[in-house]
Amino acid sequence: MNQEIRFKIKRQAGPNATPYWETFAMPYAPGHNVVSALMYLREHPVNADGEPVQPVVWDSNCMEEVCGACSMIVNGTPRQACAALVDQLEQPIVLEPLTKFPLIRDLMVNRQKMFDALLAVKAWIPVDGSYDVHQHAPRIAPGEQSARYLFSRCMTCGCCMEVCPQFHEDAAFIGPASLGQVRLHNSHPTGRYNKADRLHAIMGEGGIADCGNAQNCVQVCPKDIPLTEAIGELGRQTTVQWLHDLFMT
Repeated sequence: MNQEIRFKIKRQAGPNATPYWETFAMPYAPGHNVVSALMYLREHPVNADGEPVQPVVWDSNCMEEVCGACSMIVNGTPRQACAALVDQLEQPIVLEPLTKFPLIRDLMVNRQKMFDALLAVKAWIPVDGSYDVHQHAPRIAPGEQSARYLFSRCMTCGCCMEVCPQFHEDAAFIGPASLGQVRLHNSHPTGRYNKADRLHAIMGEGGIADCGNAQNCVQVCPKDIPLTEAIGELGRQTTVQWLHDLFMT
């Protein structure tokens, strides 16, 4: 049995600082995930050479794989650090920040680009109006409920963006996560009132046409969201919307 847990962590003091690698070791204990191990290293900021260092910076929140905050690259795979169990990982455990988002420090990145995309596609259901949403809103068929549930599991973690070739600093593409949310909200009886607005938002630059169909997104999604299905469905919806705009306006 291992007597210690070893980490190799890519560190960077700030967005413009020079990145470097630093190794850490901590006493072995069963049941650790990567976040709990990072918590230990934060309380004992000493590297593997015994030198005091600045604590490693990372982000986390729920510890239940639902908030998406602790996304990072673990042993080469983008995933949630809270769900990465130390006993199931090859050591040294290599931790790196996501590369498709602006770095803040060490393992923490700024995922604001994802949230801006959700605003652009109106990824919400309006509840203000003359109708009573709770008592008289249209019911949803069980089959559609099951499909919608899959897309509602998105936690905006950014893993799908990390592996998407079309999503990077110099690209306008909004990415698969936001497209999945368009699929989700366009299928809601109340959300359909804004369906055209969402489709117009993804019909221009940076929208669905920028998807290269690499299908990497579905391979890494920690919630197994059928993102390629959403992209295919939105391709049909945008075609219908384009024909409507062409002949009805």
